[in-house]
Amino acid sequence: ISTGSLGLDIALSIGGLPRGRIVEIFGPESAGKTTLALHVIAEAQKSGGTVAFIDAENSLDINYAKTIGVDCNKMLISQPDSGEVALNIANLLFEKNAVDLVVVDSVAALAPLAELNGDVGDSYVGIHARMMNQALRKQSHIVYKSNAILIYINQLREKVGITFGNNEVTPGGKGLKFFTSVRLDVRKTSELIKENDQVVGVKTNVRIVKSKVCSPYKTVSFDILYGKGISKVSEILDLAVSLNLIKKNGMWYSYNNQQMVKVER
Repeated sequence: ISTGSLGLDIALSIGGLPRGRIVEIFGPESAGKTTLALHVIAEAQKSGGTVAFIDAENSLDINYAKTIGVDCNKMLISQPDSGEVALNIANLLFEKNAVDLVVVDSVAALAPLAELNGDVGDSYVGIHARMMNQALRKQSHIVYKSNAILIYINQLREKVGITFGNNEVTPGGKGLKFFTSVRLDVRKTSELIKENDQVVGVKTNVRIVKSKVCSPYKTVSFDILYGKGISKVSEILDLAVSLNLIKKNGMWYSYNNQQMVKVER
C-alpha cells in the first residue's frame, strides 16, 4: 500500500508498505506521524481497501483526515476504553479478514485495564510491555495470514539517567521493535515552508530505521503543509531535480534552459 509519499514509496523499494506485516511509525510530538498514517489510509481506500482506525488517544481530527483524502464515512473508527480492548478489536478484524489496514494511534495511549482500575501513584512495572508483547506474538501470525497491514503510531520517551549517547526510547517494550517489519522515524526539521511571508508548512524527514523489504537507514524528505498534509507537488519537483529533468539554481528552477519559477522555502 502506498504511503502517499512518492519519495518514501521509492525508498521502500516495493512502492509502499508491505502487506502481511506490522509497521511502526514513531517520532516526537507534532512531527507528522498521524499525517503520514492518514495518507496511507487514503491510499488504501483509493485501491478499494477497508480501513480501521483505533483512536486510543481520542484525538482524530475528522476534518483534517477528509482534507488529506480519507473517506471517514467508510472508515471504521474505534475509541476503546483500554489497551486490551483496542488490541482485541484489531485481532478480531484480522481474524475475520475484514480489513486491509488497521492503524493504532498510539502505543503509548494503550493503557492496560489494571492500570485504569488502579489509583494514581500505583506501580505497574512492565505491565504495558507485557500486554504489547502478548498481543504482538499473536498479531504477527494473523496479520500475515490476512495479508493486511497493521500500523502502530508511537511516541518517544527519554531514558532517565542517560548522560551520553541516545536517550530516546519508544513505549511498548522490545517486542514491538522485534515484530515490526518496517520502522519509520518521523522528524520535522527547522526548515519552514513560507508563502507570502507566512509559515504554511515544514520540511519533514522520514528515516527507515528498520526494513525487511529494502535496505534500511535511507532518509526521505518532504513538505508537510499545515491543514493539507504532504505536498505532492514539491515531491515531484524534488524528484525531477534529482533526475536532472529540472535544473535548480538557488531558489530558481528551470526546464530546457527556460526559467520556470522561484520557490521560497
